[in-house]
Amino acid sequence: MATSRSIVRVYLVLLLGNTLAASLIWGINTIFLLDAGLTNLEAFAANAFYTAGMVLFEVPTGVVADTVGRRSSYLLGTVTLAVSTLLYVLLWYADAAFWLWAVVSVLIGLGFTFFSGAVEAWLVDALEAVGFTGDLEAVFGRGQVISGAAMLLGSVGGGVLAQATDLGVPYVLRGVILVAMFLVAYLVMRDLGFTPRRGASATEEVRRILRASVDHGWRRPAVRWLMLEALVTGGVGIYVFYALQPYLLELYGDPSAYSIAGLVAAIVAGSQMLGGLAAPRLRRLFRRRTSALLVAASASAAALALIGTVAEFWVVMVVIVVWGLLYAAAEPVRQAYLNGMIPSQQRATILSFDSLNTSAGGVWAQPLLGRTADVWGYAPSFVVSAGITVLGLPFLLLSRRERSPADLRVTERPAVGD
Repeated sequence: MATSRSIVRVYLVLLLGNTLAASLIWGINTIFLLDAGLTNLEAFAANAFYTAGMVLFEVPTGVVADTVGRRSSYLLGTVTLAVSTLLYVLLWYADAAFWLWAVVSVLIGLGFTFFSGAVEAWLVDALEAVGFTGDLEAVFGRGQVISGAAMLLGSVGGGVLAQATDLGVPYVLRGVILVAMFLVAYLVMRDLGFTPRRGASATEEVRRILRASVDHGWRRPAVRWLMLEALVTGGVGIYVFYALQPYLLELYGDPSAYSIAGLVAAIVAGSQMLGGLAAPRLRRLFRRRTSALLVAASASAAALALIGTVAEFWVVMVVIVVWGLLYAAAEPVRQAYLNGMIPSQQRATILSFDSLNTSAGGVWAQPLLGRTADVWGYAPSFVVSAGITVLGLPFLLLSRRERSPADLRVTERPAVGD
């Protein structure tokens, strides 16, 4: 019989495998694309096509999670991502044209959309089914710690492996791990607390779930403002993460020191672990979740401005740690806030819709910031990233103004089902 402990254990295993596989290339991806002959604009445009793929497929794959099942969605994601990752390696070996990179990047985005929303929805529904009464921040915080540990291992290992062999090997290893995760999920993951809807056509389900997403998501002001904030700032995190790789090599003075580039991911991973542990404590410092989000976003903007104005390698490394801590500590708070405002039957789709807005933010922001880096350099692009982060603050304030019960401490609002 499933218990909250066993459900959380499965969730953490899935996070561990996913993050380890993904992070093997995170420390070297920008260098990999530049090594393939792409410019900064083209490299970040390829990333933008990846996020465009997420925008295109978030709702359809959310329909898969809400109709066929969360487990099926996860299994499809591992297969799609493994195949598209190996195609990336073929493009690199073949010195392929940019349009091919764009197409495969869209397929990678498709792979990730099968994951986004589905695993989180699986966790929340399963915990509710077994009567879990604890704080979701604590669970998501543990997930952050596990993800951070996997990211630390994967990013450092990927950088060292690339330096010892070549830039394509970490991508091949990623595909192998994803195949292994398919087998693990097939054996241990079961849908609990959720009954898939069957019988209706895919078109009917898309229409139904889109209507439900609008009714339970977009038409709820507190949720809508949170999603609009993601639309504005969603591209900042991914751009900064990948742009820091060549920027650190530039500051370090050795363009072939791939292990140094991997330090970006390692620092963010370590920060993610500490931030995950700090998330429940951060939550307790504030009566409202939105207060924690506002403080973290403001401090993140300040950190990005410092990264763009201080050209000292070790100082920048310290500021990256601070930025990573802020980002990681705020994410579980945001997850708990959003999950507290949406119903179970539409959870995966609405979470996917939220991811869609984040991805849409990446579609417009990454080419803009990449072009900024081409014209003025990486440092000014980080300052522009800070400005975009500031533009998201009014949307958090508007969400706060709605005074949703999910914004308050658990002890100050009715329990779920009351």
